[in-house]
Amino acid sequence: MSRSYMAVVVCLAFLWSLVLGSPEKEPSFKQRCHDFKPLSYVANATVNAQEFISAGQTILYPSNDPSCNRPSQNVSVDICRIALNFTTSDRSHVLSEVWLPQNWTGRFLATGNGGIDGCTKYEDIDYGVKYGFATVGSNNGHNGTGGASFLNNDEVLKDFVFRALHSSATIAKTLTSKFYHQPPKKAYYIGCSGGGRQGLKAAEMYPKDYDGILIGAPASNFNNMSSWRASFAGKTGAPGSADFISPAMWQGLIHDEVLKQCDFNDGVRDGILENPGECGFDPARLLCKEGTTNSSACLSLAQVGIVKSVFSPLYGEGGELVYPAMQHGSEIAASTGLYSGTPFPYSVVYPPLCFPTIPPNKKKDWFRYVVHKDPLWDPLTFSQKDITLAQSLNPFNVQSFPDNLTTFQTNNGKIILYHGLQDQQISSFATNRLHNHLAESAASRAQLDSFLKYFQISGLNHCNSGPGAWMIGQSTQGDSERGFKAESNVLAALVAWVEGGRVPETVEGVKFEGDRKGGVVLRTRRHCAWPSANRFLGSEGEKGENWVCV
Repeated sequence: MSRSYMAVVVCLAFLWSLVLGSPEKEPSFKQRCHDFKPLSYVANATVNAQEFISAGQTILYPSNDPSCNRPSQNVSVDICRIALNFTTSDRSHVLSEVWLPQNWTGRFLATGNGGIDGCTKYEDIDYGVKYGFATVGSNNGHNGTGGASFLNNDEVLKDFVFRALHSSATIAKTLTSKFYHQPPKKAYYIGCSGGGRQGLKAAEMYPKDYDGILIGAPASNFNNMSSWRASFAGKTGAPGSADFISPAMWQGLIHDEVLKQCDFNDGVRDGILENPGECGFDPARLLCKEGTTNSSACLSLAQVGIVKSVFSPLYGEGGELVYPAMQHGSEIAASTGLYSGTPFPYSVVYPPLCFPTIPPNKKKDWFRYVVHKDPLWDPLTFSQKDITLAQSLNPFNVQSFPDNLTTFQTNNGKIILYHGLQDQQISSFATNRLHNHLAESAASRAQLDSFLKYFQISGLNHCNSGPGAWMIGQSTQGDSERGFKAESNVLAALVAWVEGGRVPETVEGVKFEGDRKGGVVLRTRRHCAWPSANRFLGSEGEKGENWVCV
């Protein structure tokens, strides 16, 4: 081949490249977000928002129901945000938020709600994208913390019980696959309280939706739990009544006596009970002596009876066990909630001191709008007949107390279940009972433990906060920000179990001074897999290495 011929070929190739132009650059993440067409893949939906959000920006939600107390959300990483409104029937629809992070790890995460509310937990969506999960959350089919939307609308109720979560996750997975041009390699779920119930329901009804489920303080045995919570006003009496025990007495006199009698059971007096089930608390030791004039320093005989009643299980009309007792150690937080004398402190999972804007009348809604279907029903008339009625109705099996989760196990699913031992809203003994119930249907407890591990978190209140080493990575609030590592983050531990077969034997928690992350560490603790409990063996009670599971 002559040199002149080669020169002609090279020149023609150069001219042809000019005609074609240079190869197009890969569009930016921001441009991909702008160009994405979600309605090409989702039917019966509208897009309320589609936008690129850069790290550090704040999303405003001016139309969000005020009772949700979530007017805005700061975003931790660059995301493509897609807000959808999709219909589930001719009388129901769901608002969902799908956040697609630029730093996607190939994982998917769905988030739950709380109580009976319809409040999207934007903070948990942000928690997911922060660690690279494509994440979805929804309003669970209605807006706000109340239940008025349930009245005479079974479609909205159906969304609340199970459909909204399943539909949101299904849609979000589709959008994730289309946006990144590949499906998620693994799917996860996190939820606490009402969100814990949702996680149980998902494992029971849709065992292929998730590979790993993180369930906190689940509102399982839902109908009976609702009745149990309703029963406290009858036990405590109304504020101002002759024998009413004030919050100050619960927080001081009674709580101090609980610690005096039971705190050393774990080997050290640190103000935290590691195993409330071992606490044989006797309130009669606080009985006023004859001639006592300072009634705030002791209990009357009637008040001793009230305390015993508060710490007793709930039984039904036929004497059957409806719900186990409240665990000891939760008196401080429960004093302004369940023990406050307010009827039905149910549908709000947060103590009123934290969220004073939530209207008190929202707290009676499950029995008013679902059980009795009567907005004027008087909660002060609650009786054992209401317990029977609530359980007999059990709409869409909201009870969420499965006999087994074998199909979920067969699909190689994994569950980490946790419950705070100072939970002031849902008794940790109820989750013990759930675990025992599941173990009874399994071939052995070892078989159950092969896919479900249950951890009791000492010093943890309801889902978040508390005096113990409560930050275990369960949520934005519970993220200790010590890295996404299985050793210090329970969601990371779930990922390590699902994807690497690393079985979690303990869950490490941390307590910072003033709960200021990154600040002074007050204590660490390796929380044990139930039925084991921590026992102090060392010389310095605040360090996790001085404790052992026994």
